[in-house]
Amino acid sequence: MRVELQEDQSGEVFSKQLLYIGNGNIAVDTSFTLHSLPIFVTFVNQRPNSWRWFSQRLQRVILAAKNVDVNEMNFQIQEKIAGELKNYKSVDSVTNEDEVVNYPTEFLNSLELPGLPPHNLQVKIGSVIIMLRNINQPRLCNGTRLAVKKLLNNVIEATILKGKYKGEDVLIPRIPMIPNDMPFSFKRLQFPVRLAFAMSINKSQGQSLSVCGINLENPCFSHGQLYVACSRVGKPSTLFIDAPEHKTKNIVYQKALE
Repeated sequence: MRVELQEDQSGEVFSKQLLYIGNGNIAVDTSFTLHSLPIFVTFVNQRPNSWRWFSQRLQRVILAAKNVDVNEMNFQIQEKIAGELKNYKSVDSVTNEDEVVNYPTEFLNSLELPGLPPHNLQVKIGSVIIMLRNINQPRLCNGTRLAVKKLLNNVIEATILKGKYKGEDVLIPRIPMIPNDMPFSFKRLQFPVRLAFAMSINKSQGQSLSVCGINLENPCFSHGQLYVACSRVGKPSTLFIDAPEHKTKNIVYQKALE
């Protein structure tokens, strides 16, 4: 399948194109025009320390299928922001004291799990972050995106970038988090956030974006991922796709649609 990205059209036409992708009806090797992804350069070059700048561009997000690509892009973009990099290291421990010998702290620190903040959280003032837990509903919910305003030793002060509480400053504390998809139980005490210049396609579900860039260097690997990525915007002129040789995979299981 070739990635389709045409000139501005009506929402009705675009919605039909999205349904073709969602239903797996795009013909194999059909040629469409491909636009490259310019957001890599322009995303953070203008006034990166102003929350208003990020608010205007809040819904400009780069999506990728795999977390490894998301992490790499987030680090690359954050490097473009002037200022000191702050490191926050988590406190990891097993919940069962009898298993301390089997799972040393160094091993727990090395775990990078979806939905869990990293052991070494690296952020700058001006960085865009996303909440990974509900800690103060409805202000701070899983999926809320913010711009970092101050980096203190025990809290991160950030500004909400969208929604009813847009522009409001909040304090984010460290909280204990216990993943439920591990063969053993461990606890990570850390700020419940990750960088969010880029995010995974799965994490983007429910997000409405004004501009969406999709990095398909590593193609989609599960049912409906390409549809989810392309449907984050309402018109094709705000959709930018980067794929090797102008081609990518569209995984659709017809039985799941019946």
